[in-house]
Amino acid sequence: MENYVHMHECHGHKISIIINRTHAILHSIAILFLIHYRLSFFFQHPPNITIPTLPWLLIFVSELLLYLAWLLAQSHRWRPVYRTVFPERLPGDDKLPAIDIFICTADPNKEPSVEVMNTVISAMALDYPPEKLHVYVSDDAGSDATLRCMKEAWNFARYWVPFCRKYGLVTACPDVYFSSSEDGFKGSSEFKAERKKMEEKYEILKQRIRRIVQEYHRDVTVNNKLDHSSIIEVINEYHKEKDEVKIPILVYVSREKRPSRRHNFKAGALNVLLRVSATISNSPYILVLDCDMHCNDPTSARQAMCYYCDPQTSQSIAFVQFPQTFRNISEDDIYDSQLRFVFKIQWHGFDGAGGPTISGTNFYIKREALLGSFSKQQDLMALKRSFGPSNDFIKTLVEDYKPCFIEDGESSRMLLEHANVLASCSYEDQTTWGTKVGFLYFCVLEDYFTGFTLHRKGWKSVYLYPKRPQFLGTATTNFNEASIQWTRWVSGLTSVAISRFCPLICGPLKMSLVHLMCYLEVACMPLLYCLSIWGFALIPQLCLFNGIPLYPKISDSNFNIFSIIFISAISKSLYEVVTTGDQFRVWTNEWRIWMVRCVTCYTYGSLDAILNKLGIKEASFLPTNKATDDEQVKLYEMGIFDFRAATMFLAPLVTVILVNFAAFVGAVFKALVVDDNGDRYWEKMFGQMFLSFYILVSNYAIIEGMIIRKGKASIPLSATLWSVVFSVFILLIGSVILC
Repeated sequence: MENYVHMHECHGHKISIIINRTHAILHSIAILFLIHYRLSFFFQHPPNITIPTLPWLLIFVSELLLYLAWLLAQSHRWRPVYRTVFPERLPGDDKLPAIDIFICTADPNKEPSVEVMNTVISAMALDYPPEKLHVYVSDDAGSDATLRCMKEAWNFARYWVPFCRKYGLVTACPDVYFSSSEDGFKGSSEFKAERKKMEEKYEILKQRIRRIVQEYHRDVTVNNKLDHSSIIEVINEYHKEKDEVKIPILVYVSREKRPSRRHNFKAGALNVLLRVSATISNSPYILVLDCDMHCNDPTSARQAMCYYCDPQTSQSIAFVQFPQTFRNISEDDIYDSQLRFVFKIQWHGFDGAGGPTISGTNFYIKREALLGSFSKQQDLMALKRSFGPSNDFIKTLVEDYKPCFIEDGESSRMLLEHANVLASCSYEDQTTWGTKVGFLYFCVLEDYFTGFTLHRKGWKSVYLYPKRPQFLGTATTNFNEASIQWTRWVSGLTSVAISRFCPLICGPLKMSLVHLMCYLEVACMPLLYCLSIWGFALIPQLCLFNGIPLYPKISDSNFNIFSIIFISAISKSLYEVVTTGDQFRVWTNEWRIWMVRCVTCYTYGSLDAILNKLGIKEASFLPTNKATDDEQVKLYEMGIFDFRAATMFLAPLVTVILVNFAAFVGAVFKALVVDDNGDRYWEKMFGQMFLSFYILVSNYAIIEGMIIRKGKASIPLSATLWSVVFSVFILLIGSVILC
């Protein structure tokens, strides 16, 4: 290994590690004092107990659940790492491995076709040998409009890809490029002329795509999204002209779907792409993208190959995960659409513990990690039991197998017919697809579960966060869609947490303790947070409403324990926001949206998973609506909450606010008017009054939407009235039960 050249580096941030570990130790000591204080209550002599046991026990359980969630979260703060790659050290283009690119789309009504085609075009324009790139688009809607749009996109790419390569553009997405200030070769008249022509071609492309979509919406005979045959079409093969510059092939894949068959959501679509692509290109590496996540920087493939072409890591790395970044994030980001904590804090710590899990999109993965590696001597019947009856597909599992499609340079009708069989909904019957091979089907969050299983098998992963975003997507910018998206994610995570695949059950002997805690924190976080936050949002308030103290007096030295824990928690979160380059208002918005999610998305998602586990409800998958509304976008950019959401999301929020408001106002009234010894009442109930006041101030946006603001984006009167009924019920019944 004397001539070995490092293609990547990994280093930890020592200052952050020291701060994180010191804080974890000090915060834990304070929590131990809190636990001692709570437990001592149960060992008092009965005559000395003046507080009902039930509310004390409930708030103690809430504190323990929140502490457990915090403890698990320290795993990704234990050793955060940061990585650097050196693409210039890669071997020549002729030695680079081939890559298949999978792009998934599900609903042309919710996923704007212009945006989807920009993702396709940007993927074809990656800085990589074009003959080694193969782009596959999975259309789960079976929409003729998507196929027609792809043909238009491919025609545009014939000019766009050579233009990008000729002038070395650093922005591969045409929509972003023409709306940005990037203007290389400023002094070149030739470049300016070509750029103008290319922009005109792009405008024509957008017009044609929009016309196709309009015709699709007017067509009353549109195919049923849940009932259609498989369609596979190689776009390139119908083009008669011979291009001077090679461009990647583009393949349209729509798997068969029938109402009586389980289609297994996105994981099912990806597994069809795995099989179909094996018979056409069979590249050893795969890039998976969501349809709205375009390639912003064309060098991502070469950066990922720094791990796959390195002899020290090529055999052990299953996937290279890039962060999700978005181009429509406002300065305030009131819904935390950028997922700042996940991709700037959590995933770096996950990487230091043993590698992050799959994040749904923006990852390069090794085909062998999903399917396994086999020799020609492998038992044929055993392979068929696992992978299905196709002999042609079984051939692709043998190392270095190259389909004749690529070698001949011509499509084969027989080959495409066979590929259609691989895309049928019955092909996976009596096989291990989705249970042992491919992307796994256990829950709607196939990325988390597949990543966890790969790590259990001994594979590793890396998290690469370059300074320039490699991929840019469109984030949800309205409260309703963001809530639906989070509810779906939470349902998938909770279904893993309460199953036999819980990391605590099947992970201890397969991975390190810190890595196990990272997975456990992600899976259990929603359930732990929703249970604990509901306790903090209601129990102290009900007791405050009835004059029952749950926290020490201000003059009691034990009060310092709660003060230290509170200040420690908010200070650490503020430190993390500042060190990732964000401002104070981002911290306040994240704190608020965290509380909002706990009582809405985390609650509904966890409940959905539990009902699904009990067989009462089937798992469902609603694609996130990426279509934008100008009014909603304007409100988001102004930092104003848009409450045009389902009542199921609004009612819990307003109910919590009303209960806290009633408890706080009632306590102030008692201290100022009713109680003759007001000072003692303030001193005795200050902890609960402060908690209610803090919840009200932090969630002022909800109060504003309920009382002050008028218009479509405010909280509807019907939601407020329902919440009043729920609040009165909680105050009355809660007072009877707890007191």
